[in-house]
Amino acid sequence: MRRAGAAGRKAIDTLVEGVGRLTDRATDRILLADVRVTSAAEGSRLLAGAADTEALPEKIQRVVVFSLPVVRRLARGARFTRVPWVMVGSSTISIGATSRTGVRELQVLAALVTHRLESADVPADPQLVKKLAIDLYLKPKRTPDVANDRLRLVRLTRKWVVDGVFGRKTAKRTAKALAAAERLDAAALSARWAAGAGATDGSS
Repeated sequence: MRRAGAAGRKAIDTLVEGVGRLTDRATDRILLADVRVTSAAEGSRLLAGAADTEALPEKIQRVVVFSLPVVRRLARGARFTRVPWVMVGSSTISIGATSRTGVRELQVLAALVTHRLESADVPADPQLVKKLAIDLYLKPKRTPDVANDRLRLVRLTRKWVVDGVFGRKTAKRTAKALAAAERLDAAALSARWAAGAGATDGSS
C-alpha cells in the first residue's frame, strides 16, 4: 500500500510538473510575441475562433501521457474523486482536449492581464502575469492573491483532469475570468507584488 501511495503521488507530481511547463510555455509565447487583448469582449471573440496551440503539441501530449496513471487512480477512488473504470479509456483523450482549450483560455487571459498592466504604466512582470491569469482562471470572483508568487498548479491540474473526465464546459467560467481581468486594479496589484512576492521572486 505504501508503494502504491508513493507511486500515486509521483504520478500526480509528474502531471503537475507537466502542466506547469505547458502553462509557462503558453504564457511566454504570448509575452514574447507582444500579443495583447484589450477587452473581455475581444477575448471572447478570440476564444470563439480557432485555437493557436499548434506550437505546443509536444507539451500537450506530455500532459495527456502523464494523466493516464492519474486517471487510473481516479477510477480506484485514490485521488480527486471516484469515476467508473469504463471512463478511463476515453478520459485521457478528453483531458487532452480540455488541456488544449485551457491553454488557449490562459493565453487570452494572460494577454488581457498584460494589457491591463501596461495600460496602468506598470511592468508586466511575466511571473505576475502568470499568477494573475491562473488565479482568475480558477477563481474569477475572487481578487487574485499576490501576497506570494506561488502558482496554483495543483488546482489547475485538478481542474483540467476533472473537467476532462466529466466533459465539463469551460466557456462560462472563462468569460467570467475575462470580465474580472478587465476590472483589475492593475496598479494596486503590481504595487503589492513589488512589495511582496515580486521583490523576493527567485530567492526561494
